[in-house]
Amino acid sequence: MTVHVDVNELVTDEEWARHRREAVQALPVGLTGKTLPDVLLFHQKELLQATAAYNLVVTDKSRRVGATWGVGADAVLTAGATRMAGGMDVLYLGYNLDMAREFIDTCGMWAKAFAPACSEVSEFLFMEQGEKGEDKAIKAFRITFASGFEIVALSSKPRSLRGRQGYVILDEFAFHDDAAELLKSAMALLIWGGKVLVISTHNGVDNPFNELIQEIRAGKRPGKVVRVTFDDAISYGLYQRVCMKTGKQWSPEEEAKWRAEIYRAYGSGADEELRCIPSQSAGSYLSRPMIQACMHDSIPVVRWKSPPGFVDWPKLMRRVEVARWCKENLKPLLDKLDPHLRSCLGVDFGRSGDLSVFHPLQVRANLSTATPFVLELRDVPFESQKQIAYYIIRRLPRFFHAALDATGNGAFLAEACRQEFGVAKVSEIKLSTDWYLVNMPKLKAGFEDRSFELPLDDDVMNDYRAIQMTKGIAKVPDNARSDGADGFPRHGDTAIAGALAKFASEQKSGEAGAGTLGEERPVASAMEDYGAGFGAIEDRVDLSDFMRM
Repeated sequence: MTVHVDVNELVTDEEWARHRREAVQALPVGLTGKTLPDVLLFHQKELLQATAAYNLVVTDKSRRVGATWGVGADAVLTAGATRMAGGMDVLYLGYNLDMAREFIDTCGMWAKAFAPACSEVSEFLFMEQGEKGEDKAIKAFRITFASGFEIVALSSKPRSLRGRQGYVILDEFAFHDDAAELLKSAMALLIWGGKVLVISTHNGVDNPFNELIQEIRAGKRPGKVVRVTFDDAISYGLYQRVCMKTGKQWSPEEEAKWRAEIYRAYGSGADEELRCIPSQSAGSYLSRPMIQACMHDSIPVVRWKSPPGFVDWPKLMRRVEVARWCKENLKPLLDKLDPHLRSCLGVDFGRSGDLSVFHPLQVRANLSTATPFVLELRDVPFESQKQIAYYIIRRLPRFFHAALDATGNGAFLAEACRQEFGVAKVSEIKLSTDWYLVNMPKLKAGFEDRSFELPLDDDVMNDYRAIQMTKGIAKVPDNARSDGADGFPRHGDTAIAGALAKFASEQKSGEAGAGTLGEERPVASAMEDYGAGFGAIEDRVDLSDFMRM
């Protein structure tokens, strides 16, 4: 029989201890006797691996996927360890009393499973100073361990962390009354070796929780984001655990039915509650003033549309025409590049409908990037684009990386460049929601701190303005089509090339040609030089004589 205890009534310590023992959860029967990795689902293990490696971790999660349950294990292992083994107090802050009770119950279950020496779960009062300096008695819960450390569930007020030290867990952070101030208070604990874990579902795109995630993904704040949607958790075995706990028989059909019912129950709120997509997330990602502040009229946009019927020209004629064009239009720009700076390249591929855009960057000593020019190609054959890509890459000083769009037809050029320059220096990017999720905040950060440069050009402006927040993800929507100044259609092409260039600038691959003077050169390097010499028709053909033939 369940004993109900009204916490507002006076109860003895013995009655309270008995109530808490009865309330404490237990591991499902099928999980008893198993080691911790076997008990945790993949996303729970991923979260604990992150908290072991980072001082600040944020989990961007769906409702009821067991994140807090998994974190309870982390809390017990942390508080139960000695100081020499990394032990510390664990301070839990949910936004209401029921969350605090549930977390302490969960930790009590893990404490029983791990069998460390710990006291009974207890409720206690601590004194907190109010806004006007008055003392207030605040109800809290705690478990103490033989290590001398404890797990404490505190008030959700930012000042409840004052004077404390340890591992802070902010649960359902987006729903706290003063989330921004609470985060500031928690960050102070990092100074003396503490850790901060922020757990929440979303509560709007402008919420401090979503802003924190964007800052970490943009590299503005050190930390790690662990994202788990409802479908992610199901694929990791969430419904099988539900069946284990409820005694139901699992089957794929029952799982699909259960999933559909959950989505129907959430209705229009499913995107935010289950898919980790913050609400009110529509509109342009980059403002016009933000983009224009990074534009410079000294940066040229080079545009080339191949002559009519060019694809049917004889191979040698095409190669020579491309070589002539590169020598006249690209060589003067490439010759001006600073030979002391590292260079990289981003390429968005298009063949007939969309543009191909080449966006080179040079990385300055302060890690800002210089854009020497942007190249737009329209209706240029595959082999000719490959010739142009090789021409640019071979002339980029201290070239270290290129990121190429490998989606659809772009796979040809991306693979060719990987084979030519090596897998360490070329990334073949399949543009996807996950890629945009991670990399678009970094591009935006480049605009916010003005470390990213663009040509002062209306078509380029419109391309970057085409980036929209679509279901919480910044990307160029499929239907975002516009006409350029030349009357031809555009699809945010320079914006994608810029995002790829930004990605390339952050890679750690070595420079082409870098090495110690007098060092024996590897076979791959010699083969690269051989290929360069064989393919560099633009440097070996007397173009004026050829064109007179």
